[in-house]
This record gives sequence, C-alpha cells and structure tokens, in this order.
Amino acid sequence: MRTIQRLLLLAEFLLLARCQQKPQVQMSPPLEKIFLGDLILLRCSSTASEVTWYVNDTVQAQRNPSLKIEAAAPEHSGRYQCQDGNGPKSDDYPINVLDHAPSAALIIRTGQPVVRNGGSVVLQLDYDDGVKGWKCWVNTGEQTKTVRLRRSDEKAVSVSFQPNRLEVPESVFWCTNQELRSNQIRVRTSEKDVSLEMYPLPAVVGVNLTLKCLVWGTDRVTRAVFYKDNSIIQETPQTTYQINNVTESTGGRYKCEATYTHVQRTAGPPYQVVSDGQDVFVQVSPMRAVLDVFADSSMSCSCRRCPANSTYRWYKTDNGQAWLLIGFKQRVMTPEERGTYACRFIWTEGRSLLSNVYLHQPKAIPITAVIVIV
Repeated sequence: MRTIQRLLLLAEFLLLARCQQKPQVQMSPPLEKIFLGDLILLRCSSTASEVTWYVNDTVQAQRNPSLKIEAAAPEHSGRYQCQDGNGPKSDDYPINVLDHAPSAALIIRTGQPVVRNGGSVVLQLDYDDGVKGWKCWVNTGEQTKTVRLRRSDEKAVSVSFQPNRLEVPESVFWCTNQELRSNQIRVRTSEKDVSLEMYPLPAVVGVNLTLKCLVWGTDRVTRAVFYKDNSIIQETPQTTYQINNVTESTGGRYKCEATYTHVQRTAGPPYQVVSDGQDVFVQVSPMRAVLDVFADSSMSCSCRRCPANSTYRWYKTDNGQAWLLIGFKQRVMTPEERGTYACRFIWTEGRSLLSNVYLHQPKAIPITAVIVIV
C-alpha cells in the first residue's frame, strides 16, 4: 500500500513539474541578425494547441503556438514571450529589426517567385567584395539545409546556383559568410497553370510595383482580371497591372484570372483559370542613396540616414545588363561614357538601397571644317 502511494505521489510530482516547466521561444529560419523585410517564424515549445503571446509584456491576439512575421519592420522589434495556460512565461526572446538592407544581394536570376510544384529557379548571390567563403541556405518550414554552390573564381563578385526540385509550399533562401549575410528570397509552389507574379521582396512605399498574370506554357492570353481582397481592380487584355507610388494601403491579398489558349488547341472554348492568392506586404522606405546631377554632368551620391563611416559605390549598366561596379570611395564622379548610372552607400554590416538612376549621354563634339584653297 505504501509503495502505491509513493508511485502516485511521484506521478503527481512529475505532472506538476511538467506544468511548471518554462516554454521556450525559438526562431525559424535561425537568423543572427534581422533586416527589413525578413520572414520570421517564432515557435513556442509548448505542446498545447493554444498559447498566449506577449510583446513587450503586452498580450497579442495570436493564440497559435507559431507566430509568423511576414515582413519584418522596426515596429516588430521588442521582447517576445509565450505562455502555456496559467504556467510560467518563457524567457524574453529579443528581436531587433535593422532598418537597412544586408551587405549582399540575393536575386532570382532565372525563373519566377512562384513555380510549378517540382520546378526550380536559378538564384544569384552578389557581393562587391567577393563571394569566396559564402554559403547559402534554404528553410522549408521544418528544417534548414545548406545549398551546394559551385566553385567560383577567387575574385568573383557573384555566383549562381539552382536549388533542387521545390515541392513544399514555400522555401526561404539566404546566404552567409562568417559575419555577414544576404537578403532572403521566398519561392512558392503552385499546382495551377496560372500564377500571379511580382517582385519577390516586400513592396516599398513610394516605389512602383508591377503584378503579372502568367500562364505556364503559353503567352496566348486574351484577358486578365486582377483582384485585391476578392474585389476586381482591373480587367484588361494585358497581363500586367501597374501600381504607381505604393502606399501602405497597397497591402492586401491579390490574385488574377486568365483567359487563354494554347497553340495546338484548334477547337473548343478558351481556358479560364484563377491563380492562387499572393500577399503583398508593404514596408517603409529603407535607407536609400540619392544621386544628384549637376550642370557639368558630374554626379554626387548622398544618404541622409546612412552611418557616418559609410563608403560610396558607383555602378553602371548598358542595355539592361547587370549593374557593374565602376568606382568607390569618392562621393562625386563625372561619367565619361554613355550609360545608366547609380550609387549606393556601404558599411560594415549593411548597405543602402540603390539610388535613383541617371542616363548619361555625352554631348556630341562639333566638328569644324576648314577649306584650304590653293
């Protein structure tokens, strides 16, 4: 009898200890630094179906054990905690969202942010000081893996790579070296033949945004209807919808409906398919350089919010080619060749967005003809 009582007391003690155990807040993907526009998923280690979330000791409406921040902004900075029922709160989980872009850029070189299930894209990592020693990662929601990179030249400033087949709803890619990292790129999958495509990073206040209604395997689209929050915003024979001067009210859930056919289809009505919905997230304008042009065609680069220890980088492009680094350190420069120019500020842990652009066209040198009569 005494043995049974001891066992019951032990069971009660273990149950009480489990109830009093502190939950933990964990972040996925595991990021050491958080930049403007990053995707953050916080998880509470509790096994309960509902928990209470706190930010700076204020109760949040979210009750799911996972708290998703789709596009990090400075207002998301703070102390995060979770609590299971009336048990103890977790320790503080501090988050500080940096108000600038990371040091390196990750872009989609080939493909679209939405791919068919089983498809892929080609991504490109750009870093002005060289990509030697960089690694890239992919998070699929449950786990984080490295992405194999091909060996590049010792002085290469970019490297391209193609991930394996994408078969989960969303994959998040980013790259790091020992101290720095790139922005994230999110690639989603869809089973539908129609997709709504847009710039893969959050829209920026004051900048234009283009939405595209694309159909896999054909460009014979006769009609596209764009929706925001299930309301029609444009019906057109064109496959694009232009949003000029993005504001915070631009945010919402968008989709499109395409009417189309295929070349080999010679009879029957056209297809009509609605894409999956895509969320447009809007962020305030991060640190951006400003390019000013003077009467003598010289250019200056400035950035009011950038750190004092920043350096300058100048870039040039021709005919839509990739931006080429042409100079650094000097604040003012005079272009010598025809082309499109831009600048940005660089510092140890980050950089500004690329400035506005300037198309330089050298003035023609007048030719004076001299006629000599003998």
